Amino acid sequence: MGEHCNCGCGEHHHHAEEESRYDYVLAEYTPAMNDEDVASKVKQLIDEKVEKNNTIEVKKLLFSCIDLTTLKCTDSEESVLKFTEKVNEFEEKFPDLPSVAAICVYPNFAKIVSESLEVESVGIACVSGGFPSSQTFQEIKVAETAMALHDGASEIDIVLSVGKFLSGDYEGLCDEIQELKSVCGEKHLKVILETGALKSAENIKKASILSIYSGADFIKTSTGKESPAATPEAAYVMCNTIKEYYAKTGNKIGFKPAGGINSVHDALVYYTIVKEILGEEWLTNKLFRLGTSRLANLLLGEIIEKEIKFF
Repeated sequence: MGEHCNCGCGEHHHHAEEESRYDYVLAEYTPAMNDEDVASKVKQLIDEKVEKNNTIEVKKLLFSCIDLTTLKCTDSEESVLKFTEKVNEFEEKFPDLPSVAAICVYPNFAKIVSESLEVESVGIACVSGGFPSSQTFQEIKVAETAMALHDGASEIDIVLSVGKFLSGDYEGLCDEIQELKSVCGEKHLKVILETGALKSAENIKKASILSIYSGADFIKTSTGKESPAATPEAAYVMCNTIKEYYAKTGNKIGFKPAGGINSVHDALVYYTIVKEILGEEWLTNKLFRLGTSRLANLLLGEIIEKEIKFF
C-alpha cells in the first residue's frame, strides 16, 4: 500500500464494516459544491486571473510540465522511436529551455522509449490497467502494470473503475487501486478519474478522495478517449480535494489535466486554477502535469516567438 493511503482504521474488515469505512472516509470531507457554484467560481477565476499569468516564464514552466503523449492505434515501434528521438533532439536544439516532464505511451512501448531516451530528467509514463475503459480482469491490470515497470516505465497512469464507482462498489474500486499502487512501489501512480463520465462535481470529489486514500500519487482528469475530456470545472473540484487532503495529512498529491488541451489559453487556465487553489508549491512538474502532445508545439512557438512544428 502507498504511504498515504491508510485511512487509519486498519486493513482487515468484514464486508459489513467495509461500507461504513468508505462512508467514514468520505464523511471527513466537506460535501462537494454544486455544479452551478463550481461553474461560477471557475468563470470568476478565469476572468480575473488568467491574463496576468500569460507570460513567457509561465509558458516555460508549462512546457516543463507536459507529459508528451502518443496513444494512437497507429503507434508502432518506429513511430514511438521517432517520437522519443524528438525529445533527445530538443535538448540539443534548445539547451536553454526545459525538457518535457515525461513521454507517455502504451505499455508495449516502454522498452523502446527506455532504450532510446537520452534525457535523464524525462520520465517514462505508461497507461496501464485496461486503458482506456479499465474493463478487464484485475490479474491482467496487475500483470500489465508490472510488465510496463519491468520494461522501464517510471510512472503508471491507470483508469479508475468508473462502473464500480457509479454502482457504489467503493471497496472493489479501492482494493484495485491499492493493489496496483503496491505493484508500483516507489514509482508514481496516476489515477485517471474520467471526469466526463462521472458528470457531477460531487462524483468527481468522491472519486478524488477514494483514489487518493487508495494510494494515488496524482489524480488525472481524463483518458482523452471520452467526451468531455478535461474541463476547468473538474480541475477546480480536484484541486480543492487535493488541498483539503493536504490540510488533513500534510501529503501533497499531484494534479494532471489531460484530453482536449488544445491551446495555450487552455493550459494557462489550468495553471491559474492550480496556482490559486494549491499555491506556488504545486507549480512544478513534480506535482503538476499536462497530458497533451498538441500543446508542445504551440507553447514552444510562443516561447521562441515564431511558429514551429518541432514535435
